[in-house]
Amino acid sequence: MKQQIIIKSADLFLNLGFKSVTMDDIAHEMGISKKTIYQHFDNKTKLVEAAMLHVFENVACGIDHIRELNVNPIEEIFKIKQFVMEHLKDEKSSPQYQLQKYYPKIYAGLRIKQFEVMQSCVKQNLQRGVELGLYRDSINIEFVSRIYFNGMLALKDQELFPLKKFSMNALMEHYLEYHLRGICSPKGVEFLLSLNQLKPTN
Repeated sequence: MKQQIIIKSADLFLNLGFKSVTMDDIAHEMGISKKTIYQHFDNKTKLVEAAMLHVFENVACGIDHIRELNVNPIEEIFKIKQFVMEHLKDEKSSPQYQLQKYYPKIYAGLRIKQFEVMQSCVKQNLQRGVELGLYRDSINIEFVSRIYFNGMLALKDQELFPLKKFSMNALMEHYLEYHLRGICSPKGVEFLLSLNQLKPTN
C-alpha cells in the first residue's frame, strides 16, 4: 500500500502541483481513508519527499537505460530529453519550481542528486562526442557539463521563463539547439541537421 500511495501521489503532484493536491485528494483518488495514508506518512512533507525520490529514481534509471544503448551522442541527448519530458508530464504544473518554493529542503536534496546524475551523464556524452568528432575537441568538458546543468535549472524558473510565454517543450528545444550549436563540430552540425532537429542557419 505504501508504494501505491507514493506512485499515485507522485502522479497527482506532477499533474496538478504540490500546493493544490491535499491528503484528502490523494485518499479520494485512491479510494482509501486519509487515516491509511497517515499510517505510512506522518505528514504531507514526508509524502512529497518520498514521491519525488521515487520520480527521481525512475528518471535516473530510464536515463541509464538510454545511455546503455550507446547511440550517437547527439541522438542520445534528444532521446533523454524526450524520455524526461514524457516522465514529468511535460512539466505542466512546473513541479520543480513549486518544489523549490514550497519544499525548499526537499528541493535542495534532490538538486544534489540531480547534479551527480547529470554530471556523470553529460560528461560521458561530451567525451564520446569529442572522440567521435561530433563535438569540438577544444571544449572544456568540466565547464560545459556544469553550464548545461545550471541552464536546465534556469529553464524551470518561472520568473525567468513564465509558462504563459514559453512551453517547457519549446524551452527544451531552444536550449538543446543553443547547447549543441555551441559544442558541435562541422561534422556534428551536419549530423544534427540530418536528424531534422534543427533548421539550417542562414
